[in-house]
Amino acid sequence: MNTLRSFPRKWLIATTAVFIASGLFMRPFAQKPVNTARMEWWRDARFGLFLHWGLYAIPAGEWNGQTNYGEWIRNNAQIPLNTYNNFQSQFNPTRFNAGEWVSMAKNAGVKYIVITTKHHDGFCLFDSKFTDFTVMNTPFHRDIVKEMADACHQQGIQLCFYYSIMDWHHPDYLPRRDWEYDRPAGDADFSRYVQYMKNQLKELLTNYGKIGVLWFDGEWEETWTHELGKELYQYVRSLQPGIIVNNRVDKGRSGMAGLTISGDYAGDYGTPEQEIPATGVPGVDWESCMTMNDNWGYNSHDNKWKSAPELVEKLVDIASKGGNYLLNVGPTAEGVFPPASVERLQAIGSWMKVNGESIYGTQASPFRLLTWGRCTQRSIPGGTRLYLHVINPPADGKLLLPGLANQATKVYTLAEKTPLTISRKSTGQIIDPGSSLKNEYPVVIALEIKGKPIVYVEPSIQAGTSIFIDQLPVKLFTPVAGAAIHYTLNGTEPTIASPQGRSLLLKKSSTIKAACFINGKQVSAVATGSFEKVTPLAAQTIEPSSGGLEFASYEGKWTQLPDFEKLSPAATGTVANFDISMKRGKDEYAFVFDGFIKIPVDGVYTFYITSDDGSRLFMDGSLLVDNDGLHGSIEKSKDIALAKGLHAIKVSYFENSGSDNLELQWKGPGIPKNKIPDWVLFRK
Repeated sequence: MNTLRSFPRKWLIATTAVFIASGLFMRPFAQKPVNTARMEWWRDARFGLFLHWGLYAIPAGEWNGQTNYGEWIRNNAQIPLNTYNNFQSQFNPTRFNAGEWVSMAKNAGVKYIVITTKHHDGFCLFDSKFTDFTVMNTPFHRDIVKEMADACHQQGIQLCFYYSIMDWHHPDYLPRRDWEYDRPAGDADFSRYVQYMKNQLKELLTNYGKIGVLWFDGEWEETWTHELGKELYQYVRSLQPGIIVNNRVDKGRSGMAGLTISGDYAGDYGTPEQEIPATGVPGVDWESCMTMNDNWGYNSHDNKWKSAPELVEKLVDIASKGGNYLLNVGPTAEGVFPPASVERLQAIGSWMKVNGESIYGTQASPFRLLTWGRCTQRSIPGGTRLYLHVINPPADGKLLLPGLANQATKVYTLAEKTPLTISRKSTGQIIDPGSSLKNEYPVVIALEIKGKPIVYVEPSIQAGTSIFIDQLPVKLFTPVAGAAIHYTLNGTEPTIASPQGRSLLLKKSSTIKAACFINGKQVSAVATGSFEKVTPLAAQTIEPSSGGLEFASYEGKWTQLPDFEKLSPAATGTVANFDISMKRGKDEYAFVFDGFIKIPVDGVYTFYITSDDGSRLFMDGSLLVDNDGLHGSIEKSKDIALAKGLHAIKVSYFENSGSDNLELQWKGPGIPKNKIPDWVLFRK
């Protein structure tokens, strides 16, 4: 797992609002829905518990005076293998009680548990005949996975296994870490390692009863291939045909966003890590795995705990978008959950005992956006029950359900069953919750309606960019059958007397407001989009000396981009493009690329920068795209109007740990989105 920074508590409302307002909805993914009976329990469960436990719990996040490590401590602190192996003789979690762990999970409302049978360090929590690096060769000498399996089966919790494809211990795993001078690759044979994995997976899938999910990880290194992923998927399905396998078995995962990119990739569901998709992804199964604090493995110094109400809000947010929530606990070396984890699980359990029916077995919200909260739904005889989760109560206390056309039959608080009043307005319905919203946790209101939900969503305003030079085509679209779209261009509210249409051609800066009308009445909320007419940035009058870019590389450990002007580069030179391949596979380095880009014609161009970890793109000395920070592979972009000619371009990048990646793409007049080619790059 990669450790990412946590989000502020109220991020979930604000983030979605930004995506909705800008029209930046989750792009479609090629992952095909797995419509089989084996997925049903998982889709109904909605809530799982992740357990990251192993030898890394012994140093508890601290090494050589630094205290920011977790389960990656061997790699990130560059601990020699022989030194790390000493933890095996120290592993003796005498307070471990599988029954207590499972009971805590069950009381929290959890339906399934995913435990790390083997993490990246190669240490196994189960009895394996294929390695001595297991719990059976520690002072504890008990099969932890067997005890967890027995407890889960006894208490009705579905047991699932995490298994790392990457292995920093096995002599045949490749590639080696660049800092492992004491472990030359020698005669390592990756094919032997693949067979070792299969042998262990057979043990896990034949010795511990029915397993719900195989949760793979560590698939990103170049030794693991698409072909190996597909073959491994079929292999584990041959051992337990009913098992569910995540998409990290293959190479199709799109960075930390976790959903499967286009292609014939194996895997039954997507795995966003430390993030929640901004909108739902219809037809795609996914599960957000997230920590309670900053680390997956136990770190005794990590006190950045999310509050229990925030954790419940994340559960609600995920369920409202049709996903599952896999919440992590990192047990201590003694074999107990940290007290802060226990307190939060108890608080979540108290909320779930009252409101669990609004989570389990529900489907995603029919609403595009509720500014005050989230919604889940389930079918009931003759209609649908909507569960309205109030997170940010509006100032006037009234809950607007925009565009809801169905007749309401009953509305009440889920906890107390207190009846509430609902009234209709032209663009939806309004619930008056009275004083029921005074609670730090989400308050759930049940609304029963006739039939399946009919929601008249606001139109979408579609344009290639938000800025333009001469003119800009804009499309107005609605999925509402039989609806007319009326709009204004000056920011005023549209009425039935406003112009009607689906295609516009803007020639000046405009704020478009549009709404759907049926039979002369407004039935949807109003969509807004602003577009600015701009003057292109003038080209620079210089004569470049040659093609390509100048670069400077740096060595150091950062969690964000440093001030490179205060640092001395480890190397300088020239390169044809934005290329980090000379350092690829290594950790703790940075690059700065400087040069010019030749713009072929006046126009609006979009520049995309994808990086793992952080990066920034500057154009003509000004910051254009900021993708800085400690994160997985993330793409960010921005539009800019440029005149024909040469423009200064600069990219800064750093890599902390784990995988590394830097990609620069562009699109513009007559140019589809693609990698910036060598022939448009020049240096002084």
